[in-house]
Amino acid sequence: MPLSRRAALKLSGLALPALAGLPATVSPALADTWPSKSVHIVVPFAPGGSGDITARLVGKYMEDKTGQPFVIENKPGANGIVGVLSVKSSAPDGYTLMLATTSTNAANIHMYKNPGYDPERDFTVVGIIGSSGAFLVVPADSPHKSMADLVAYAKANPGKLNFGYFNASSQVPSEVLGKTAGVEWQGVAYKAIGNAWSDLYSGAIQFMFVDLTAARGQVVANKARPLAISLPERSPLYPNVPTLSETFPGFVSTGFLAVAVPKAVPDAIKQRLNVLINEAIFSESIHKRLTEEFALKPLKLDLAQCAAQDREERAKWAQYVKIAKIEPQ
Repeated sequence: MPLSRRAALKLSGLALPALAGLPATVSPALADTWPSKSVHIVVPFAPGGSGDITARLVGKYMEDKTGQPFVIENKPGANGIVGVLSVKSSAPDGYTLMLATTSTNAANIHMYKNPGYDPERDFTVVGIIGSSGAFLVVPADSPHKSMADLVAYAKANPGKLNFGYFNASSQVPSEVLGKTAGVEWQGVAYKAIGNAWSDLYSGAIQFMFVDLTAARGQVVANKARPLAISLPERSPLYPNVPTLSETFPGFVSTGFLAVAVPKAVPDAIKQRLNVLINEAIFSESIHKRLTEEFALKPLKLDLAQCAAQDREERAKWAQYVKIAKIEPQ
């Protein structure tokens, strides 16, 4: 007797989970057929930042490897929240990825009462591109030649120094430093890093924290002078730049860049992405750029390890935000 369409679909393992509103059972063979069309990587910040730079590197590798386009979409706004929410609402089919950052995955949940998403509940990190720190930079012609100069001026002139920020990893360290040094300075928010650079050079702001990847071009071009680096130890790429902890013992601020997908994306695709991202960041050309050019430390982690690292970053930044005394908006 011929099977009904519903019965046939049930036996195939495809229909009833979908009818119940649950993800359908996915065959491991799906990893071999994905991607079959363009994949979009949403970067929740403007072009020119570290997320944009690394997303393009990794995206190009995956494009070459799979033969399908990996298209970068910059969707800045609200400390990355605009871009995150667009990915959250996308179809969980593996064709919309998110460049996850310290701001989106570690800090925002502690800085906003209701950011509209929960990084652990709504997303899965499928690969961690790397961890890094930041420079505290001033314009090359700044009268402040050292951290001691900057802090001494701030103490003598309360509230007269302005710092710029364009994400959590540029705002929070500035606030923590102010509390640690016992000085008052004012923060100026920017939607894009390019606007912050312009105001730094015009004198509207006097300093800002910028991650090592995004700051490299300005530092190498001698437009910006790094007074300190937020890593636990001096970077071999910048051996003459002191750590913040040399002036303020224990002051360390590090973050990460990763790739995430909506939680409901099939496991087979998550596994495939994890393999591709790990291959990308440890390929000879990209690994060399990440480590020797951008001072990133690539992390080859499986999915369980990615989840653990993601949680660890959130816990760490909860402490940073607490020390900074930033009230959730």
